Amino acid sequence: MRNYIVPPIPESVWQKPSHFVAFGFGTGAMPIAPGTFGTLVAIPFYLAIWSLPLALYIFIVALVTIGSMWLCERVSREIHAHDHQGMCLDEIVGFLVTMTGAPHRFIWIAIGFILFRLFDIWKPWPIGYLDKHVHGGVGMILDDVLAGVYSLIILKCLTWMI
Repeated sequence: MRNYIVPPIPESVWQKPSHFVAFGFGTGAMPIAPGTFGTLVAIPFYLAIWSLPLALYIFIVALVTIGSMWLCERVSREIHAHDHQGMCLDEIVGFLVTMTGAPHRFIWIAIGFILFRLFDIWKPWPIGYLDKHVHGGVGMILDDVLAGVYSLIILKCLTWMI
């Protein structure tokens, strides 16, 4: 679980494009539920790539994941705060993982959103372990990628059942 003492949002979020992106395109500055707002901002990105062939979709998500690890590591060092609660780029990555190969209907976006938020908040094993023990940009992104994988598995099971 994340620390309840929230450091202030750095002014650099509104001045440096890299910080703006790491803070979920500004959603991390929301006073409540920044992760939920960060996940909401992922939806337009998903809609922009959802119709691509699956292999290309996966390739893009892999590139975004690796780039996000690097960016979050860099921004964390610059603001002198490891895994600042306002850094929501990990939620965008996690949602994109969740929606891998999902049917192209808005109901599945809503279900994927709910599943991802549940796993990201609940952090069942090993997500919680990764969140606490893997540091740097890799750790910031990896727990959300795994929450996305858990959500993806349940989403796939639901699509097969319905």
